[in-house]
Amino acid sequence: MARYQSVAHMFRERVSKTPNLEAFSYPVGDRWESMNWTQVAEQVDLLAAGMLALGIADDDRVGLVCSTRLEWLLGDIAINVAGAATSTIYPSSTADDCAYILSDSAAKLCIAENDAQVRKLQEIRSQVGNLAHVIVIDGQGSDDGWVLSWDELKQRGKAWSGENPTGLDDVLGRLDPSRLSTLIYTSGTTGRPKGVELTHDCWMYTGEAIDTVKLLNSDDKQYLWLPLSHSFGKMLETLVIAIGIPTAVDGRIDKIIDNLAVVRPTFMAAAPRIFEKVYNKVVNGAQQAGGLKFAIFKWALGVGRAASKELQAGRQPSGLLGLQFSIADKLVFSKLRERFGGRVRFFISGSAPLNREIAEFFHAAGLLILEGYGLTESSAASFVNRPESNKFGTVGPPLPGTEVKIAEDGEILFRGRGIMRGYHNLADVTAETLLEGGWLATGDIGEVDPDGHLRITDRKKDLIKTSGGKYVAPQALEGSFKAVCPYVSQILVHGNNRNFCSALITMEPEAIAAWAADNGLGDKSYEQLAQEPKVIALFQGYVDQLNAPLARFETIKKFALLPADFAIETGELTPSLKVKRKAVEAKYKDLLDDFYAGAMAGV
Repeated sequence: MARYQSVAHMFRERVSKTPNLEAFSYPVGDRWESMNWTQVAEQVDLLAAGMLALGIADDDRVGLVCSTRLEWLLGDIAINVAGAATSTIYPSSTADDCAYILSDSAAKLCIAENDAQVRKLQEIRSQVGNLAHVIVIDGQGSDDGWVLSWDELKQRGKAWSGENPTGLDDVLGRLDPSRLSTLIYTSGTTGRPKGVELTHDCWMYTGEAIDTVKLLNSDDKQYLWLPLSHSFGKMLETLVIAIGIPTAVDGRIDKIIDNLAVVRPTFMAAAPRIFEKVYNKVVNGAQQAGGLKFAIFKWALGVGRAASKELQAGRQPSGLLGLQFSIADKLVFSKLRERFGGRVRFFISGSAPLNREIAEFFHAAGLLILEGYGLTESSAASFVNRPESNKFGTVGPPLPGTEVKIAEDGEILFRGRGIMRGYHNLADVTAETLLEGGWLATGDIGEVDPDGHLRITDRKKDLIKTSGGKYVAPQALEGSFKAVCPYVSQILVHGNNRNFCSALITMEPEAIAAWAADNGLGDKSYEQLAQEPKVIALFQGYVDQLNAPLARFETIKKFALLPADFAIETGELTPSLKVKRKAVEAKYKDLLDDFYAGAMAGV
């Protein structure tokens, strides 16, 4: 049973309970400013009233194409307060994708971040006749009135509220938990994005469930950078409202490390790619320092991993290990904690599997990473480890109110209040995914251990079956390679219906440039380095290291260094930084085919 009638009611309650508590802080030039909940409510009410003045009615959709920033949060809350639902659009989406989402959701308004996004929408204006107005955050309105500025929307809201003093309360009275709150269009690794219908009750469930397990409280401070168009980021917004967690918001990925030192959060959520990049940067920095510093780092790394295993077993490192760990912490790990602001209680990792060795490295440094799991179709939060019962290699137990079972073929199924209403305008696909009894078919393979922790093996559709009939889990191999090779950016393991496994690898630009400078190749471009025999030999060594403990059918027999790193803009990554496997395999089909030309079958 939901505590509130809607997310809008939950928001109102938050403002009433903690009117003067800091809600959000945000960058303005080189400084940070903040808003308390009363100030947030004032802005939200003006925006919501402005939307109503523009003709928004119950259950209408409002598009939102914007990076992670304060105005995204204000706009999204205001859309729900106005009785409408948000249709999320990644700012990196093409004009064609914007046209599809705005048409499929029948959005009447769209909030756009800046003039660049407005130009994209103007390009498709004739294709989205349902779109009455665009609201631009950073920009000016148009002469024909189709585009309104952020301030113009609030001015219209002020006038509307003067004429309708009980108007927002009237909207609030009509909301209920079953109403649509958000249409999140999955970025997808293939095909058109699917609109996932998430109700007010879905989001209220995530807030209530995490509040119930006391994972976070109002004394915490969050640093929020994840894309809010993604369910993981949107879930974190819900926690802010449900629990009242002061949150610093800035979606600029290149500012994460610098901001952490200033904001000094107690927790942050991220995709594994961020932890991999930090890990590789630390390892590369130590290697470049060389000599005694690198020797100390390698020694501290070994000590830290041994200490992490003791801590995982519920024991404090003692004796010689305890002394060594204390020294390693002083010389190495404490400096890493300070780079993250010195107050982090834990990180939350989701969206993709986290390699265990990387998790143990951070653990040794006193930076616990709690891995969690959920899908857009389950409002993102379904399982999460707890600080007091964390198990590396698992995504934790289900949150209260979520049930899990494993199908005969190993697929993970679960159900609960967080599960979507269905896919928008896709009844057949909904029927394939929402099974009898309300069970969600996740498409992931896994198992539940005796302690109730869920362990995920791989995506069902990503499992490789070689032509010899052997099954290989590519994500496990990819994660292991990222842990042993500090120069890798991305790796895609390939081999379905082939007679051996191969890999496409991209290099971490900054790391490989530093290595090249130290090895007489500093004048070479990224593309030239990818073809350089010395660099290929460097990566071959790490591939050999990966292969050493593997069964023969799992090993990487051939690989190629690609001429450019994967990127969202070039179509190899989703906005949540997942590799689009099919897109990459299609792009490099000829290269992959060359790996197997003339190869003997049955390996």
